[in-house]
Amino acid sequence: MRKQRGMTIIAVLVFAFLFLPLVVIVVTSFGKSATIQFPIEEFSLDWYKKALSSETFMSSFKLSLSIGIGATLLALLVGVPASYALSRYSMKSKNILKSFFLSPTMIPGIVVGYSLFQFVVIRLNLPVIQGLLIGHFLISLPYIIRVVGSSMEQLDFSMEEVAWTLGCTRPRAFMKIVLPNVSSGIFAAFMLTFVNSFNNVPVSMFLSGPGVTMLPTSLLSYIEYTYDPTVSAISVMIMLLTILLMFIIEKTLGLASIA
Repeated sequence: MRKQRGMTIIAVLVFAFLFLPLVVIVVTSFGKSATIQFPIEEFSLDWYKKALSSETFMSSFKLSLSIGIGATLLALLVGVPASYALSRYSMKSKNILKSFFLSPTMIPGIVVGYSLFQFVVIRLNLPVIQGLLIGHFLISLPYIIRVVGSSMEQLDFSMEEVAWTLGCTRPRAFMKIVLPNVSSGIFAAFMLTFVNSFNNVPVSMFLSGPGVTMLPTSLLSYIEYTYDPTVSAISVMIMLLTILLMFIIEKTLGLASIA
């Protein structure tokens, strides 16, 4: 009984430690004061209006959204076939290839960002948008390989072989049998990868240019000189966006399973 009570207390403390900061952010975003106060003295939506009317924040938000979606889709185009090949076929160099694909997650983010800056910006002299897309693609690919690869490894490929013997071409069998059976893994990988790209700081910081910045970089620059509830309001909107994406993906997976 005492052990169970102790575990309950620990669980409550962990829950409070994880979610209390989020509660503070949500509450302070509705304050009237020009400084962050908790609890708030007066309710206001001024900071949301300020965030939505800020050209800097809105342009950086659109850029983060477009780069996140673009990099994730590119990573899916490369990562799904790569995960299929690594799971489907026996190769002597399989472990080496997996380590190669997952290597960006084994290196500190600041090192990855600086390395990409040296290669993409200094050596190749690419435009900022292209550099950001390449950088976010490289940090997104490992998540696709890891999540989709886990789904592929649990797939019974004998179903695909039966389709081959019945005259189905390999590409058609892949589209009709393999992809539907790993759709949940693909959607989960998309969600995880997009959120990671959207919120990434090191790569975004090094590859951003004058007038072209991702949202995390804009927030860091803003906090450096101004500390008001605007950032709280933007944080709440980002959380709502993430929840909305999770809801859409959950509904999509539900419809896919019914179909």
